[in-house]
Order: sequence, then structure tokens, then C-alpha cells
Amino acid sequence: MLMENFAPMMFGGLVLIMLIGFPVAFSLSALGMASGLFAIQMGWFPAVFMENLPINIFGILSNDLLLAIPFFTFMGAILEKCGLAEDMLDSMGQLFGTVKGGLGYSVIIVGFILGAITGTVAGQVIAMALISLPVMIRYGYNMRYATGVLAASGTITQLVPPSLVLIVMADQLGRSVGDMYRGAWGPSILQVLIFAAYTFMLGIFKPHHIPGIPKTARTLSGAKLWAKCLRGIIPSAILIFAVLGSMGGLPGIDTAIATPTEAGAMGVVGALVLAAIHKRLTLALIWEAMVGTMRLTAMVVFILIGARVFSMVFQGVDGAKWVEHLLTGLPGGQIGFLIVVNLFIFFLAFFLDFFEIAFIILPMLGPVAAKLGIDLVWFGVLLCVNMQTSFMHPPFGFALFYLRGIADTLFKEKRIEKPIKSSDIYMGAIPWVLMQVILVAIVIFVPQTVTMFLPKEVKIDTEQIQIDVPDNDMQQQSGSSGENPFGDAPAADAPEAAASQPEAEKK
Repeated sequence: MLMENFAPMMFGGLVLIMLIGFPVAFSLSALGMASGLFAIQMGWFPAVFMENLPINIFGILSNDLLLAIPFFTFMGAILEKCGLAEDMLDSMGQLFGTVKGGLGYSVIIVGFILGAITGTVAGQVIAMALISLPVMIRYGYNMRYATGVLAASGTITQLVPPSLVLIVMADQLGRSVGDMYRGAWGPSILQVLIFAAYTFMLGIFKPHHIPGIPKTARTLSGAKLWAKCLRGIIPSAILIFAVLGSMGGLPGIDTAIATPTEAGAMGVVGALVLAAIHKRLTLALIWEAMVGTMRLTAMVVFILIGARVFSMVFQGVDGAKWVEHLLTGLPGGQIGFLIVVNLFIFFLAFFLDFFEIAFIILPMLGPVAAKLGIDLVWFGVLLCVNMQTSFMHPPFGFALFYLRGIADTLFKEKRIEKPIKSSDIYMGAIPWVLMQVILVAIVIFVPQTVTMFLPKEVKIDTEQIQIDVPDNDMQQQSGSSGENPFGDAPAADAPEAAASQPEAEKK
């Protein structure tokens, strides 16, 4: 067997083991080690090559940037459990609920705000579904719309800063986390507007699907209602500004005064303060948040280790060159490359978590994108938009699984009168997946949606650079006088003159 044929076989084995369903981290490690031993037996690289593996793994785990993941996860877990979602949904639902689709608008807005301060899909979908789904069903909302808007508004968390996906993207692509966050704001806001536009059009053509709730259902009105809304939004906005602004992750702020890790630590303190404001800061809440953070961090670390084992062997058999030749040879140049890559990511999202895609696939695609002249910040945000769909794909989307579980719980607790069919959950997700795909197309063909918030690059025109060189006469004159024309330092031949001086004295 030739080494040129082994890289495609490794890639095929990668796809196969990911489809089997066994934990990806351990499957990757096993495939990488087995492939490495086979490559050593074939003489494609020496055994000492594999001795670099522990050093590689230690180098990755000592990366300070990845330390931001547990901080932001812990911050999100605290905010998820402190009742912030309940307060926001209640106040927003009463504020917008009387208009057609008002409960849908409130779910979309609250999903966006919670996404900017929590960053966790599971908790967000579960919290919003527990609160809003019974209310929507009670007032006659279409079941497919209700489940779809709850799932989609929860998954937007993956795109809205401080998304954990963007931190991983920045690390894998070698770009600033602040730039990734700034670039993601445009698609995030555009995604919210697309969701709201769909709700508005549905209210025009099928108003019976999203009726307004009667004004008599309100428990608050006027100044008290606005005060409750602002009480939930203003502290959250301050926390968003403090965390993202300090690391240069907001549009218009180009200077970072804190690293992502430091900003995450500050976010944890802010989350604890918010929980205390809501009078829900307890030892049980902190312990539960710490356990959740530990589990997610351990999962990320093991996936990262498995991906490193595989990628090191894959590069050792020239797999990176094979991927580069394969993708750079596609017709259509940059557009052809982007279309194929996004179709590939969309397919993988049926089966893989976003962490797995980011750690395994992105290191193969990043160098090719850079060689094609694609801005890597824009490329990372584009793939993040695409990976939103990994939570929404029927029938494997995790957000749909969460909704399925919540629907069963609500029926058992008799908070809803009849069970929700799985077909309604899956069919309800399809329009929202299509809207996410539309956003992918918009970002591809209108890159300004990302780049407009990024700092402008300073371009230097090399043709305008002038270099002034002293005339030869001046150089000769300075050389004959023994002086250095560039300063007070001794001339270049001064040491030689000093060395010959004692001999002259002896003569």
C-alpha cells in the first residue's frame, strides 16, 4: 500500500466511526493510535514520531484560551438556574402577548438575550419550553409553530456571543476571540430578524396559528409591566457589556483590556451577583452549576485529546496535503469550496456535536481556506451559523430531544391536556432549519454581514515607501574621518584600529 492512499482511508474510517455512535473522543483516539502503529510498521514515519504525542497533548491542555470555556459554562449554568429566563419570559409575554404572534416574538427576543448571557442550548430550550409551551397551547398556538420557535430560539445561543463555539473556532483558526465575537453580531441580529419576519408573515396569512392573548390575561400593565421588563433586561445588558466589551467583543470596541479567560471570570462574578439580586443564590445552585461545568469541560478535553491523536497521525501520512489538493481542485474557486464545505458540515451536523466538528474537521479546512484567500474570521462565523442546524436536524437534533422530554414531563404533570406528537416537533423544526440555511447563504454571498463589525485592516502601499540612503561621497568622507554616520557608536573598523595600536606603540 502507498502512503498516498492511506490518508483517504483514514478519513473514511473517521466518518465511519462517527456514524457508529460510540463516544467520538475514544473512537478518535483508537483510530489514531491504530493508524499510527500501522504507519510505523509500513515505514512511513519512525516510531519516535509517536513519542511527540504526550508533548502535543500537554501543549494543547496548557492553552490559556481554552480555560475560558469552563468560566463561560459556569456563568451560563448560574444564570440558567437563577430564574432569569422565567422573569424575562413572563414580562415579555405580557408585553407583546396581545398582538398576533406576541408570544412568539417574546420567545425570540428572550432567546437572543439569554443567548448573549448564558451560552447554553440545553438549559435555554428546557427553561423556555417549561414556561412558554403550556401558555402557547392554552391560547391556541399552532403546535408546530410553538415547538419550532422554542427550539430555534434556543439554538441561536450557539451564534450569539459569548458562544463557546466561537471560542473554539478562534483557537482552531488562530484568530482573536474578540474578532470572532464582533463578526458574529451581524448574523446573530439578522437571524433574529428572519425569525421575527417569519412570525409576522404567519400572522398575516395564517393568523389563527398565532393568535394574540386577551388583555384580561395580563397580571401587570403600564409602568409596573415596563419596570419588570427593564429589571430583567438592564442588569443582563450591563453584564453583556462588561464581559464582551472588556475583551473587545462588541461592535465599535477595538481595544481589549482583558483576555477571554479574564472576561469569563468576571462574567462568573456578574452571574453570581445577578443570582443574588434574584434572591436565588444558594449552595445547591452553585454545586449544581459546578457539576454541569465539570461534565462539559471533561467532554471537551477528551474530544480535544482524541482529535489531537488522530490529526497528528493524519498529518504524518500527508493527510493535510491530500485534503488541500482535494478542496483546492474544486470548480468555482472560493464559492465552490464554500458550498461543498457547508454541505459537508450540514451533513455531519446530523450526527456530530458542534465541539466534535470544530475540533476534528476545522483543522483540516482552515489551512485550505487561508490558501484560497478567505478571511478566517468570516469563515469561522460562517461555519458557526451552519452548525446551529446541528441542534435542529430532524430526527437527531438535540434541541428536539429536549423538547420531546419536556413535552412528556408537561403531560405527566397535567400542565397540558394532551400529549405532543413527535411528528409535530420534527415537522415544526423544518421551517426554522430552512431559515438557518438561508442565513448561511446570505453570509456567503454578502460577507459584509460579518466584516462590517470588524476593525478595518491597515493596508500599506509598498510602492509609496521611500528609503533614503546617504550619498557615496558622504559615506567616504565619514569613513575617512573614522566617524560613524549613524550615531555616536564607534565605527565598524574601530576594534581593528584599537587592536593594532599596541603594536604601533611598540614600534
